[in-house]
Amino acid sequence: MVVICTHNSRRSHMGQLWLQVGAAWYGLKGVRVWSGGTEATAFHPNAVAAARRFGFPVERVGEGDNPRYELRLPGMEPVVFFSKRFDDPVNPRRDFAAVMVCSDADEACPFVPGAAARFSLPFADPKEADGRPNQDEVYDARFAQIGTEMLFVMREAARLLREEGQSA
Repeated sequence: MVVICTHNSRRSHMGQLWLQVGAAWYGLKGVRVWSGGTEATAFHPNAVAAARRFGFPVERVGEGDNPRYELRLPGMEPVVFFSKRFDDPVNPRRDFAAVMVCSDADEACPFVPGAAARFSLPFADPKEADGRPNQDEVYDARFAQIGTEMLFVMREAARLLREEGQSA
């Protein structure tokens, strides 16, 4: 799966994190999740902070304007985060599901090359709260909302695979 938003800075990383954690939690061993944008910026510090407030040990492992971050949890391969276009060479080139998490990217990419399936699941951008007194509250609410939806997706995928008699 590739989770796509405009800048690959907030919602797409939140979706990537939650989908990969959900896949691990529900035993979906073959699921790998990446993220990308219609342009590259950086994993926004407020989004990183929200993940940390939820207890995820997201660690900065790179330098520069667009550093890499990693999430390492027991029983999971490390999840790597950095801002990139959805068609960046680190992302899959074919046979992946594209998950559009913002309306701008949804409109800008009506066709995602190589995607076997495309899903639109837009969320409001928490950047509107940047620098405001309610910033953390807004980011935490969006992180929780995206988490709820992505965990539901992984739970249902696991359920459907079990019903079909396939191993997760």
